[in-house]
Formats: sequence, structure tokens, C-alpha cells
Amino acid sequence: MSPFVDSLNRARAVTNSLVCVGLDPDLDRFPEHLKTERDAVYEFNRAIIEHTSDLVSAYKLNIAFFEVMGSRGYEILERTLEIIPDGVVAICDCKRGDMGNSARMYARALFEHFDFDAVTVNPYQGRDAVQPFLDYTDRGVFILCLTSNESAREFQYLPVNGHPLYLEVASVAQSWNTSRNAGLVVGATQAESLAGIRGIAPEMPLLIPGIGAQGGDLETVVREGADPHGGGLLINSSRGILYASDGTDYAEAARAATKQLRDEINALLP
Repeated sequence: MSPFVDSLNRARAVTNSLVCVGLDPDLDRFPEHLKTERDAVYEFNRAIIEHTSDLVSAYKLNIAFFEVMGSRGYEILERTLEIIPDGVVAICDCKRGDMGNSARMYARALFEHFDFDAVTVNPYQGRDAVQPFLDYTDRGVFILCLTSNESAREFQYLPVNGHPLYLEVASVAQSWNTSRNAGLVVGATQAESLAGIRGIAPEMPLLIPGIGAQGGDLETVVREGADPHGGGLLINSSRGILYASDGTDYAEAARAATKQLRDEINALLP
């Protein structure tokens, strides 16, 4: 089995894209004509995927937006995963963080049952909480490093070993990346910190949420976050793409927004 990073590189090569579309289907924000449809969430996801899959490297499915619907949400999640084309990376944004058998069962559920290509995990409990995911060497494990929420500084900037905690997380994660399947989650609104993270983890893939509606600066993200080969990034946009239009043309508008983001990123790459 080839390492996960090779899957990312292949996906980028096919679509010439570092874009990741966040699938956060919020029925309250759907176009009016969809809200009364029985299968509205699946149909929304299907239309977005059909109109954008040739422009992206990955989709990031936020599991909370499916779990809120209970068992029906899990059914929609599985059906959505089935229509993501082969070669496009499917990431489960679930931020799992537990230890021992619990972590092992989470990994089995997400990688074997749902067949996700990658997950997001919380490293707070240390290596034994992350290792069950890393043991799937052909799957990606994106470790929370520096998040974009307002309260991130309460913990993530605390001094540890002479530098902020988030840099300690990056350093430790780099040591765990022996199978080339670990990456880091870094919020785009923290773009000024990307250079330090990239210096510690020069070739680890970075999943960057926060572009678009959250106001992350794209130019800084690309300049400071790209690896030495001009890649190593998955730049995620969710609301800015999904809800680019609230009319019947929502899928076409999503495609236009995705293409615009892809082209802007490519124009900034060295």
C-alpha cells in the first residue's frame, strides 16, 4: 500500500487543484426550492459533488452536520461517500480524540466501515490516542495543530519547551509521521503562524480551513504554507462554495466559486 501523501499528490495532479470543499449541509441555508424535498440533503450533496469534483483534490465531510439527523444522517453520509469519485480524497472532519480501545474502534469505524481516506484527530491525549489511526498507513490523519476559533489562544499559545504549544504539537506530529500519512490542521485565520509550522514540518500536508466566510488570507496561506515542491496544502472552503447562491443555480454557483478559488491558489504558487 502506498502512503497517504501519494494519494494526495495524485489527486492534485489529476485536477491541478489544492482545493478541498467542506461538505457541511445545513438545511436552514439551502435554497428554498430544496427545503421541502424529502431527500434534500443528499440531493444537495450530489449536486455539489457533480459540479465540483473535477476542480478539487478533496471533500471534507463535517460529521456533525450528518449526526444531527440521527440514523438517517448516517445513511446520507454513506450515500454521499459512494458518489465521491475515485481519486478524490474523502476526509472525515470529526476531530476524534480518545484512547485505547475507543480510539481503535473509532479508527475501524471511519476507515473500514465508512471507508474514509482521512480523518481529523485531536492529539490532546498523546500518541496512544492517535496511533490507532496512524496504523492505517494508506489513510491520512490530520492532527489539530492551530485552530481558527477565537478561544484558540487559551491553550494553543501557552509556552511549552520555549515555544507556543501549537509548535510543540507540530514537532511531535512530525516525529509520528514515519509512514508519511500524518498531516496538520491549521486555521487560515492563523496564517501568520504558518511559516513556523512549515519550518518544523517541511513536507507534511496541511489542511487549511477558514478561507472564505471565516476571512482567512489566501495569499499568506499559500506563501507561508506551501511545501518546498509548491504543494502540501489542502485549502478548504465550505460556506463560500456551498452557499454561493441561494437560488436554483446553487450548484452552478458552487462550481464557479470552486474554480475561482482553484485558479487564485494556482496563480499564487511559485
